[in-house]
Amino acid sequence: MSSLCRDCQHQSEAVLTACPACRSRRIMTHEALLRVSIAHVDCDAFYASVEKRDNPALREKPLIVGGGQRGVVTTCCYQARLYGVRSAMPMFKALKLCPDAVVLPPDFRKYHAAAKAIRGLMDELTPLVQQVSIDEAYLDLTGTERLHGVSPAASLARLARKVEREVGVTISVGLSANKFLAKTASELDKPRGFAVIAPEEAEAFLAPHPVNFLHGVGPKFAESLQRDGFHTVEDIQRADLKALIRKYGETGDWLKRCAHGRDNRPVSPHDERKSISSETTFFEDTADLAILEDHLWRLSVKTADRAKAEGVSGRVVTLKLKTADFHPLTRRLSLPEPTQLAQEVFRTARPLLAKEVTGRIKYRLIGVGLSDLSDWRADAVDLIDPKVAKRAAAERASDKARAKFGTGAVMTGRAAKNVKKPKG
Repeated sequence: MSSLCRDCQHQSEAVLTACPACRSRRIMTHEALLRVSIAHVDCDAFYASVEKRDNPALREKPLIVGGGQRGVVTTCCYQARLYGVRSAMPMFKALKLCPDAVVLPPDFRKYHAAAKAIRGLMDELTPLVQQVSIDEAYLDLTGTERLHGVSPAASLARLARKVEREVGVTISVGLSANKFLAKTASELDKPRGFAVIAPEEAEAFLAPHPVNFLHGVGPKFAESLQRDGFHTVEDIQRADLKALIRKYGETGDWLKRCAHGRDNRPVSPHDERKSISSETTFFEDTADLAILEDHLWRLSVKTADRAKAEGVSGRVVTLKLKTADFHPLTRRLSLPEPTQLAQEVFRTARPLLAKEVTGRIKYRLIGVGLSDLSDWRADAVDLIDPKVAKRAAAERASDKARAKFGTGAVMTGRAAKNVKKPKG
């Protein structure tokens, strides 16, 4: 059995309750601690943590980062989670559960700066870093003992301390022999956690959990599995692979592998983010094209803001809709040149929306995204539509004004008509 002090990185082959070097009681003990090297690093309530870092007055208050009354929760702090608030929850429901919560709109430029600093610290540990979102990444630290003079576990404990000290937010670490188990481990001890799952203990560990404990099994799929008699991971472990494939196709094979804790995917630093998107679920289902267009514009701005914050452009615009009975629908259109401009996203997605919305079907969700991403260089000048350059210049000027004076400083007519006027 091996022990590691998470504060000073002292290592021991004995089971410790307190560190003999620094007296800390933040001890990680596991028999596989010093022989596994695939990690999943996940920031704790990242957007909310950045906001609390920058405004200490919020530190002890429940905080929600997200949209307006008809929007959804982007993330929330752990105090708000104690009331039952969760990411992707409709804002009206979140505020009903936690009426005293402070609500802030997301500031993606600030989050991107923090994420970039954390990524820099991860790159110091290993070249094998696979960023999967702004606030989480996989790391392969195999063989780094020679470089750093300490085990991968000690390097990760050191990383967590540096992130807290230099960036001002906390991370949780999962360590195992593959990506699936590392991701599972990182969820076990949040916030500010560190957990290890050995490959030989994976089956027994996973077996008693409900099927939705498996990362990637969402609520709808879990309901389907339960209807088919699969209530726990052990039920899937015992199931015949061919029967699972006949029932669920390729997903059945994936499900079987996950249930046994098997995952042969490498940590690939070249698997960069493939898309940027924003979506919202409505308080009431709607078939009104004008209402849907208003939401589409707002989401186009959010998606463009994220693209600008991350310094990327996208060549493919995707419209996402979900009907009142949860039927998903996506439509895509490729652009001649990549863009990160809200006007271009909206102008591309709007005709796709008009084709689908006929007034007969109500929708509960709309989203828009950019994919086929590349580094942003400059706004393309469309010779067919010379007004593109003027629109781009106007939007860049608007961005500067919003950054300096706030999100309400500059509004389009479409955005302004949705702002409620004060009474009196």
